[in-house]
Amino acid sequence: MKKMLINATQSVEVRIAIIKGKQLYDLDIENTYYKKKKSNIYIGKISRIVPSLEAVFIDYGSDKHGFLPFKDIAQEYLRDTITHTKLINKFSFKNKNIIVQINKEERANKGASLTTFISLAGIYLILLPNNPHIYGISKKISGNARNILKQKLSLLSIPNGMGIIIRTSSIGKDLKTLNLDLQCRLKHWEIIKHTANKKISPFLIYQESNIIIRALRDYLTPDIQEILIDNIKILQTAKNYINILGHKDFYDKIKFYKGPIPLFSYYQIESQIETAFQRKVRLFSGGSIVIDSTEALTSIDVNSSQATKGADIEETAFNINLEAVDEIAKQLRFRDIGGLIVIDFIDMSLITHQLTIKKRLQAKTKKDRAKIQINHISRFGLLEMSRQRLHSSLKDSSYYICPRCGGNGFLRNNKSLSLSILRLIEEQSFKNQTQEIYVTVPIKIANYLLKEQKQVIYAIQKRNIKISIVPDTKLYTPNYYIMRKKKQINKKNIHLKIKKILYNIVVMYNKILCFIKQCFK
Repeated sequence: MKKMLINATQSVEVRIAIIKGKQLYDLDIENTYYKKKKSNIYIGKISRIVPSLEAVFIDYGSDKHGFLPFKDIAQEYLRDTITHTKLINKFSFKNKNIIVQINKEERANKGASLTTFISLAGIYLILLPNNPHIYGISKKISGNARNILKQKLSLLSIPNGMGIIIRTSSIGKDLKTLNLDLQCRLKHWEIIKHTANKKISPFLIYQESNIIIRALRDYLTPDIQEILIDNIKILQTAKNYINILGHKDFYDKIKFYKGPIPLFSYYQIESQIETAFQRKVRLFSGGSIVIDSTEALTSIDVNSSQATKGADIEETAFNINLEAVDEIAKQLRFRDIGGLIVIDFIDMSLITHQLTIKKRLQAKTKKDRAKIQINHISRFGLLEMSRQRLHSSLKDSSYYICPRCGGNGFLRNNKSLSLSILRLIEEQSFKNQTQEIYVTVPIKIANYLLKEQKQVIYAIQKRNIKISIVPDTKLYTPNYYIMRKKKQINKKNIHLKIKKILYNIVVMYNKILCFIKQCFK
């Protein structure tokens, strides 16, 4: 059985952990200084239509305009029936205002991905008010439970033109409970439409619930034995929400934790949470996994390190890979890593071992709330998989780009950087009208240039170019500044030179004219 722990003693950060015994199973963290926007609903304005990208850019109030693909535009916003998305242009839309929902959060330089197919999640079902093509039951529900829910779904009175998805939490619930959740979602949609008609774009119509409501909505399953909360206000919020939903079977499970030891420390999960912030995660056998994220994908490298568990190399590699799979499945949930993921396993020559690793990964990710696709291990020992991006990853919400390395993770060594700066000084010195080059550099770079490369600097100065190298105690590698100053031109001297040139031209012209006249006499 599982327990849900809600830690809200710090006002700036709320943490939710799902545990099995004293093992961390799932983790969600929300900071007040990082607002998640996924699932928020806005009334936006069409700012630009780009047929070459088959997309529309929407101004929904953010600094970066949202990206709305043609395929995610509902027919209700178009004048006529469009047979192909490539036929969409600026004359296709009924008006410039459009209701959109954030499908993917902003990341790095990319704006948010939007959709007009709105989804309103309840605790037992998801209503799709303008997408009748999706109508069914969660794929995670199977067997007899699926057949029972199919019967209940057929009895629900769903308006025409709407779709619905029955969630896993609906297993064992009666028709009345499901219908109550449906009516709440329908009322919610009416409020959204009413607000959209009265407000001027861009405007936030609906903000996704806070982490407490989301957790009670998305994580509550029959195997949750107890919900412990260490903040009395959050406790009351949770009880009120459960009461509104009519979730009587969970109401008594919500309890206030008032022990002298902090909640997460009592269950010994703080060190497990910290692994989600580490690049290198140690395995019990002595091996490790190294997780690196880029804009394109997330790479996970499995290393044997000091592990020697096994009769031979093949057996050792297989055992470490098996252990790594368990940890990888957990870290994907803890960090909420989404998108393309490439895992570099230790090489295994036996096909049976490779298939076992894949099956183990499928089994460990089966109960993950995100949609996951797993490919075979390639001949290079790489396994490709994709994971649905549910929310902003832990990296996006808890980290910022290093101002020193710019997110690269590496710094150029002092000697290489110094020589690079010296070459730039030389390049600037050969430009026309250069009088002075002013260079501001870190102290160590200044020492190297003035001591080790002083002969090169003297050679440049012999060409009547002044070079000023100024060390700055507040500047650190790889940062530096180079400023080039041009020679000042005296305008009076220029005018005199021009007059002299013109005078010489006139004199030369007169001489040529006299010579021609003498020739014709």
